[in-house]
Amino acid sequence: MNPAFDQLQSYPFQKLASLTSGVTPNPQLKPISLHIGEPKHPTPDFIKRALTDNLGGLANYPTTLGAPALREAIAQWLQRRYGLKKISAEHEIIPVNGSREALFAFAQTIIDRTRPAPAVVVPNPFYQIYEGAALLAGATPEYLHTLPAHNFALEFDQLPDAVWQRTQLIYVCSPANPTGRVMTLDEWQRLFALSDRYGFVIAADECYSEIYFDETRPPLGALQAAQQCGRDGYPRLVMFSSLSKRSNVPGMRSGFVAGDAAILKKFLLYRTYQGCAMSPPIHAASTAAWQDETHVLENRRLYREKFAAVTRILGEVTEIGMPDAAFYIWLDTLRDDTAFTRDLLAEQNVSVLPGSYLAREARGVNPGVQFVRIALVASTAECTDAAHRMAAFIKKR
Repeated sequence: MNPAFDQLQSYPFQKLASLTSGVTPNPQLKPISLHIGEPKHPTPDFIKRALTDNLGGLANYPTTLGAPALREAIAQWLQRRYGLKKISAEHEIIPVNGSREALFAFAQTIIDRTRPAPAVVVPNPFYQIYEGAALLAGATPEYLHTLPAHNFALEFDQLPDAVWQRTQLIYVCSPANPTGRVMTLDEWQRLFALSDRYGFVIAADECYSEIYFDETRPPLGALQAAQQCGRDGYPRLVMFSSLSKRSNVPGMRSGFVAGDAAILKKFLLYRTYQGCAMSPPIHAASTAAWQDETHVLENRRLYREKFAAVTRILGEVTEIGMPDAAFYIWLDTLRDDTAFTRDLLAEQNVSVLPGSYLAREARGVNPGVQFVRIALVASTAECTDAAHRMAAFIKKR
């Protein structure tokens, strides 16, 4: 067996199940689950119709590169959304079965095991796929803490030159999971400069890019930042996007990667051997989804409504602010996050995720300690009810 499996940690939700295994939730209250970031808004009917109208495609083998119509729809969306002057549907875009699958597989493509002690830099807290991908590719994860004292920004000087010398890949997430912070152009410029200096590849996870609160200020994207910095061809940069959150189709497993054509050529070769081509009916439904923005506007309206209610209620008992984007509240509990989670479930029948389960201790710090992640994915009524319960729970203490 691959010995790297011994280095993998339990997934956060497995840890949560163990933490709460002996807890009896308050039976007088309806359970409300806010611990997992699974979109709950209805899937738009036109996407369902596009899927069922194309079931005949099940009789055909799909291509790994994806249907030209889907790649062109994605290219056009990228140009509309980010103002890109140029993106090649043929060479700079590959449809994938959700960003999770691609984020993992990407490290297997990038990491050169013949070089000594390869490193993969990940933000901390982070999406656990980054760490697992690094370990199973034969690399060592190195953690960049995102801390409240610095507005959860990526502070690249946390890591010494010796680590950057070994770095072959960095994962960044903007808008971030769990903090919701969006990287600034200045941060991108500094990251591009580091990539130029040390030669590592940037994997930009943008699965939350379409959930934001000010329609006049959509989050800056990686390819957009590269264009603004005059980086033609997006050197050593690949972005990852998904329909799961944008279009409420997590079960469809549909996304794409876009960026450096030379890297994507190798990634396509890897995926050809991996055997992970997207199903033709999913191609058709995805094409329809990327071509429509009306349902995305409604999706954002619902999240704005929930955030307004929840932050108002919790703001009466604790310090809380709006994230830049995404659908999480990263709440400072001012005490042990695991005890907070257990007691909240027992007393109020509301489940959240301990922040320490989303982070690792490095250099004597676990930046998730004392925080919990609250996913506002339930209905507005449920989120509002949960906020009242959490406020009563916090006020009691």
